[in-house]
Amino acid sequence: MPKQRIAVGLSGGVDSAVAAALLLEQGFAVEGVTLLLNDNCSESIIAARAVCDALRIPHRTVDLRQVFAEHVIAPFYNAYAAGLTPNPCVACNSAVKFGAFLDWTLDNGFDGLATGHYAGVAERGGRRNIIKAADRRKDQSYFLCMLTQRQLSRAYFPLADMDKQSARAYARTRGLPAAEIKDSQDVCFIPGGDCAAFLAQRLPPTPGFIVDAATDNIVGRHDGVHGYTVGQRKGLGGLGAKKYVRRLDVKTGTVYVCDNDDLFTPALSAFYANWMAFDPTPAVSFNATAKIRSAAPEVACAVTPLAGGRFTVTFETPQRAVTPGQVCAVYDGEVLIAGGVIE
Repeated sequence: MPKQRIAVGLSGGVDSAVAAALLLEQGFAVEGVTLLLNDNCSESIIAARAVCDALRIPHRTVDLRQVFAEHVIAPFYNAYAAGLTPNPCVACNSAVKFGAFLDWTLDNGFDGLATGHYAGVAERGGRRNIIKAADRRKDQSYFLCMLTQRQLSRAYFPLADMDKQSARAYARTRGLPAAEIKDSQDVCFIPGGDCAAFLAQRLPPTPGFIVDAATDNIVGRHDGVHGYTVGQRKGLGGLGAKKYVRRLDVKTGTVYVCDNDDLFTPALSAFYANWMAFDPTPAVSFNATAKIRSAAPEVACAVTPLAGGRFTVTFETPQRAVTPGQVCAVYDGEVLIAGGVIE
């Protein structure tokens, strides 16, 4: 029986390199594929080829720049212009890596697609579900909360049971050149991580007022709501008091600020619901835990499904800086069961 062919998305970093090596050890026929997502991919290609040479596997590149621009970069700009704070990694995973790239793998005779995400896949109730990684500090299940059953049916996450330190140690033992490459902390398409400068390239200045939400008094001016996000303190130091962004009104161009205590809210609503663990959509409320951003802790909550692909989340304790445009991921213990975009 021929080996299953798996395409591994290789960025040139240690995680995807180890994913490829682990799949080889498990007996799969592995090929490394580097995605061209922008015009600055040359270093990633060189690093990924070095990994493939070390593992003696083929390497290819796939040009998805147009798809990435359409499904990640354009929505990123549009969200900020609308007063939202998007999560481009979630969009990239669903539309690019497990969207266009998965289509490419199937069209080219592969049986599945693997990445270096710290997460796992498990069967439950006849459905494929994302589960948390063994290394909770590196768990990336949150970023996969909008994947569909079709996508999960072909997904492989070899690093589910490995922590970062072990991954680097394994890479050294295999002689992988990616072993010492540092993790990138920036959004991949924003040079130097300067989001404000990146947005300024396409979004023109739209001056407006900064208003104290408690008193309705004007306390300052700004150059555009796209420069702010809920909970933000940076850039508000000249107001004479410690204030944070509470909400953005795009229609009037107003940034409302408040004291820290006024940032806490008991509930949220979300749209674009992805009921990963359910078929059909749940009809009644249920208890779960939820994360309102990737670095936030999980909190106990009640989830209520609504018509039109929406749901509400009511928290056991109010949460700070619930931010429109971010993603809410819902869990049942170790299992990621749903996701949606915060309204």
